[in-house]
Amino acid sequence: MSVVIPQELVERLAAAKRVAVLTGAGISAESGIPTFRDALTGLWANYDPQELATPEGFARNPKLVWEWYAERRARIAGVQPNPGHAALAALQQRFARFTLVTQNIDSLHQRAGSREVVELHGNIARVKCSRE
Repeated sequence: MSVVIPQELVERLAAAKRVAVLTGAGISAESGIPTFRDALTGLWANYDPQELATPEGFARNPKLVWEWYAERRARIAGVQPNPGHAALAALQQRFARFTLVTQNIDSLHQRAGSREVVELHGNIARVKCSRE
């Protein structure tokens, strides 16, 4: 599969001293991680976010929430970074000042070799007691 990179992007990157990249669910979807909002395959198409992703849902049924997150962690553990993750890791190597910001919680950027990733929504591998 060949990828066409717009010439304007190539020129801007060649002249850049600093680069910032923002990623979201789409980059990890290629690795097999379902997005949240896709109408047919998104996680919220099959699950109620109020029951799984709120403090109130956790208070009502902590077992369900823990099981749901355990299933998601297992799914993430079974996939690999894709060429998009690898391309960003390679791009990061070319710039002294490169910031990668992601909404994803799956660590696929780090597994592809990216460093100093800003994780806006945290990381599914790190949990914190709600009583702290």
